[in-house]
Amino acid sequence: MPTDRNREIAYGRHVGMSSTHYAHGLGNDLKRPDWPEIRLPELENVLSQFPSSGSPQDILWRSPRPFSSAAEVKTSKGSLFVKRHHHSVRSVADLTEEHRFIGHLRQHHVPVVNILIARNGETAIADDIWTYEVYQPGRGYDFYRDSPSWTAFAHDSHAFAAGQMLAKFHQAAVTYQAPPRQTKLLVASNSIFGSPDPLRILKAELSARPALARFFSSRSWETDINQRLIIPFHANAYALLHDEPPLWTHGDWHASNLLWSSSDNAGHVQTILDFGLSDRTFALFDLATAIERNLISWLDAENGSGPVGNLGQLDALLNGYNSVSPLSIRAVKKLSAILPLVHADFALSEIDYFSGILRNEADAQIAYDQFLLGHADWFREREGEVMLGHLDKFARRLS
Repeated sequence: MPTDRNREIAYGRHVGMSSTHYAHGLGNDLKRPDWPEIRLPELENVLSQFPSSGSPQDILWRSPRPFSSAAEVKTSKGSLFVKRHHHSVRSVADLTEEHRFIGHLRQHHVPVVNILIARNGETAIADDIWTYEVYQPGRGYDFYRDSPSWTAFAHDSHAFAAGQMLAKFHQAAVTYQAPPRQTKLLVASNSIFGSPDPLRILKAELSARPALARFFSSRSWETDINQRLIIPFHANAYALLHDEPPLWTHGDWHASNLLWSSSDNAGHVQTILDFGLSDRTFALFDLATAIERNLISWLDAENGSGPVGNLGQLDALLNGYNSVSPLSIRAVKKLSAILPLVHADFALSEIDYFSGILRNEADAQIAYDQFLLGHADWFREREGEVMLGHLDKFARRLS
């Protein structure tokens, strides 16, 4: 948890916030970023610690993504991407876990970005407030760079290509052996809802998660979670999935975390980005996350029209995956079982983040009502049942 002094600096009271840079919020609207933007004077010191980086000359683009600050930087040796995290969100050790996984994938010919190494031999550096990582640009066109999560691919063919690359990613990850992430903050985990008794595990964790415990203290959270997630979905999901082989996965397989050969319908994936949510789960969990991130129009709820599933792109994504790693009927049934719960551990982590790190109770409430509970509720409503029924039809076509 940041000290009061560090909190003031981190939240822009001593570092001016941009009047023009905006970030993605929890809905359709852009908002002022939670973290101050990266600026050139700060980069002088940061990049001086990476011998191959060159000196910073200009900031070409600032990412609208939440949870951190990131920028494309022009240097005397070319362009780089610099990503900065508050130390309460990511430590050097946290980023090193991600970077080791990226290194493994690169060795197995998966197209990932190159991470710069600092003078001290580490791939991340830190000061009293921030933790930094620096990347070379990936190959390909950043067609979706301004698209928020929960938005669809531009073409069905992009969904197919994303499915193909995800299957190749999983094949390469099979030989990566590492324990789960040390942090539970903002990672795509399944440790709670993948357990035989999620409420017992969650209650046991609350002593180490004081922000979440404080948020829960005024809410009927046990009843909510039991009635809206566990009773409708957990028994079936656990019975089908409790013995899935563990696998380090991406955790945020959205179109915006992929670079593309072109923006038209012939485009294919050229580089995989942003491993910030990666953790040890299993392949079908990652595939379900890709469906949840790309193929359900969650943001339509703000317009009063209600989310719908993009069934054409669902077929395309699964057909792409199946063309590389064949899916069995049983695998698709497992996918259908985990889909209503795939977001749940991460939603709890978002509550931790908003309530504990940002002290933003309004967004924590949205994460609880609309993300944790609301996304599960949708799968018991008409459109959610249509998507689950469509998965059943897809499974039958595999026979």
